[in-house]
Amino acid sequence: MTAFNFRFDNTYARDLPGFYVPWKPATVTAPRLLFLNRELAGELGLDAAALDSEEGAALFAGNQVPEGAEPLAQAYAGHQFGGFSPQLGDGRALLLGEVIDHNGRRRDIAFKGSGRTPFSRGGDGKAAIGPMLREVLVGEGVHALGIPTTRALAVAATGDSVFRERVLPGAVLTRVALSHLRVGTFQFFAARGDLDKLRQLADYAITRHDPDLAGTPDRYLALLRRVAERQAALVARWMNVGFIHGVMNTDNMTISGETIDYGPCAFMEAYDPAAVFSSIDHHGRYAYSNQPLIARWNLARLGETLLPLIAADESEPATAEAVKQATAVIDDFPAVYAAALLQGQRAKLGLQRAEAGEDEADSALAEDLLHLMHGLSVDFTLAWRRLADAAEGNEAPLRALFGQARKLDDWLTRWRERCAAEDAGADEAGAQRAQRMRRVNPIVIPRNHLVEEALAAASDHADLGPLNRMLEALRNPFEETAENARHAEPAPTEVTAGYRTFCGT
Repeated sequence: MTAFNFRFDNTYARDLPGFYVPWKPATVTAPRLLFLNRELAGELGLDAAALDSEEGAALFAGNQVPEGAEPLAQAYAGHQFGGFSPQLGDGRALLLGEVIDHNGRRRDIAFKGSGRTPFSRGGDGKAAIGPMLREVLVGEGVHALGIPTTRALAVAATGDSVFRERVLPGAVLTRVALSHLRVGTFQFFAARGDLDKLRQLADYAITRHDPDLAGTPDRYLALLRRVAERQAALVARWMNVGFIHGVMNTDNMTISGETIDYGPCAFMEAYDPAAVFSSIDHHGRYAYSNQPLIARWNLARLGETLLPLIAADESEPATAEAVKQATAVIDDFPAVYAAALLQGQRAKLGLQRAEAGEDEADSALAEDLLHLMHGLSVDFTLAWRRLADAAEGNEAPLRALFGQARKLDDWLTRWRERCAAEDAGADEAGAQRAQRMRRVNPIVIPRNHLVEEALAAASDHADLGPLNRMLEALRNPFEETAENARHAEPAPTEVTAGYRTFCGT
């Protein structure tokens, strides 16, 4: 397989023995390539033309392992819906290895759905076509919105069946990530009291994601702070586009700050802070409005694992000081998150500058618009997009969403006054503001009914047309064209009201 030239350099396999189990992907009956991310392949220095072949299908299905790969199943633990599992691990995934991309970033290349591993816990280790192509659609949509995320490099059908509620066609996803280090990775070794491995893992994470901290005296506390900052920025971006992850377990929170695991995820349509789409989230733990709270809770779990490393020594006073220091980072999270959220909201409102003391007023301006959306069940994405039309004087599309709501008039008056204070008489300010707003307020998101339509066509009828058309629209989410008009429209209310997503395991 030298023609594919992955140029692996596998630090996880080389530097962290005892953190994984070497393992091979299962062979499959009839590999067939369903999706190849040519842009990402080029970014990784791979030959997309060579990969788009029968040999490429065999590779991405797991029948052939590329030269230099060292497949392994990573060990990790995790809190799942609040309950701790001391051993989870890659039950249907394998890390093939790492490559350095054209931007000099180290990237993991991993399989998902490649068969049983020692961590499978009775599962079959397989994946179905639908959930793997969901990772493609939603992941590429999130990427195009500028949100840090893992990405799909390829999906290959296996020709084998997967048995869930019904028999489904199987598939393997090839996923690319800055790393697959998770909060749960730290929990695995902390739960076992293995301080040496915990320190080794933390130093590896620092070298990989925060090399400027390497060797510094307070590096473990600083690592916690960096992860908190990345997660605050990530969740704020989710919130500002209406994305609901659906399963924010600690094994699904990355140290790198990337979105990972597009299982029961969805984009909100009518604005509702309590929106939950996951079929298994019976109590709304991972509802839209709970996401920043859960991020903080998960970070507290990471902080707990790092306490022995943060402490200067293992005496009781040092431990108490470590708790105090780690707690301060966790307690700072709401303010860090709020600042990131407001920065995004200001951009969505078309605001560029803020004077001292305006944070509270600007936050209230954004929150009051959300409150109006909620009361009238207004589509979240379209409301923000049509506000850009209002910025250049065309209020009709926005008013069509809100109906005759008089409260919208009051809100628009406040918003225009805030904009005018910033413009200070600048020429063509409205048109320029609208242009800026359209660069951050998408017209296209992965509309849930269209996602399901595309997945059903691919899984049940081997028809990739809807998937490819949707991908084309999602890759240009800020462009309002006749071609992507269908992908900009919400689902009928009766469809949205009963929409549920599934984890795909």
